[in-house]
Amino acid sequence: MKVLHLNAGTETGGGMVHILDLLENVQETEIILGLFEKGLMYEKALDKGIKVVLFHQKSKWDLTLQKKIISLIDREMIDIVHTHGPRANFYGCFLKRKRKTIYWITTLHSNPRHDFLGRGLAGVIFTILHLWALKQPDHFLAISERFKSLLVTEGIDENKITSIFNGIDFKKPSFPNKISRYDLNFGDQDFVMIMVARLCPVKGHSILFHVIKELTRSHDNIKLLVVGTGSLEKELKQLVSQLGIEKHICFLGQREDVHALFEICDVKLLTSFSESFPLVLLEAARAKIPVITSDVGGVRELIYSKECGWIVPVNQIEPLSEAIKEAILYRKEGKLNEMGINLYNYASTRFTIENFRKSVLNTYKKLG
Repeated sequence: MKVLHLNAGTETGGGMVHILDLLENVQETEIILGLFEKGLMYEKALDKGIKVVLFHQKSKWDLTLQKKIISLIDREMIDIVHTHGPRANFYGCFLKRKRKTIYWITTLHSNPRHDFLGRGLAGVIFTILHLWALKQPDHFLAISERFKSLLVTEGIDENKITSIFNGIDFKKPSFPNKISRYDLNFGDQDFVMIMVARLCPVKGHSILFHVIKELTRSHDNIKLLVVGTGSLEKELKQLVSQLGIEKHICFLGQREDVHALFEICDVKLLTSFSESFPLVLLEAARAKIPVITSDVGGVRELIYSKECGWIVPVNQIEPLSEAIKEAILYRKEGKLNEMGINLYNYASTRFTIENFRKSVLNTYKKLG
């Protein structure tokens, strides 16, 4: 069985990690990764020894890409095309019409109605096109039970959907340079939080910044590490300045040493309006730190109880503020470390990279 995975190639966050972790060291099935554009994902795929084909799409509307992919499908005798992301799904529709014998699977990494938030009229058009494309695949992988339900509400036959869960390698990553709090001008008494996410509307950074503004009135030792880049970077930095919380917020940009950063933090934050099954929460579990997360995607499958973290309503300031206050209190009482260990023990037996790959490969075998 030969499987061609397709992605735009512009991913830098959880979607990229999901795809590359899935394809690395796969023995049972011959895998090819097809990318439309050259970027970080292409470089990382090569580093991991994944077979990659770069199609060099000149623009997002370069329809000559279709012929290039079909040529590869015929030459390599591909059995399954597995698409990831709106652009790949859009091309999947044309590929399926041209080569009816291939089996088309797509993974739903995010809520399709939220993929183009903040993009104006163009975002509305892209959303309509993506929802149309999502009616066409032969099978769907949903990265949480909640996303399976979402697909059903969009009119997808439940029998065409398989729920899977993300997984990571729980071996501790190593970095040449260890990071200390003092490297970032933080002290032992500071309450340090971290948010790793693209700087885009769906991640909810502005809500968090307003919460921190209020909390600093009574907790001056709060610090937040913001890891990631994106379209809202300039706007969010301006918001921090307007709120007067510059000494509490540290923008670190894109980082490769996220685990090392986790190790100097007290809590991992996620304030997204929409997610599937956030890999970054599993990375926090690997570092044995508890999380405060909005109630999105499959987080309830991971944060099984208050013993390992907090789940708060989406886009609500007060519950998020109360959760952070409680986390600050728990640190003083020495409870946070125990919560982080509870999260690690639960996640490391259920959400491993081996279980993740096995669930996807079993789906291939069942459908192939």
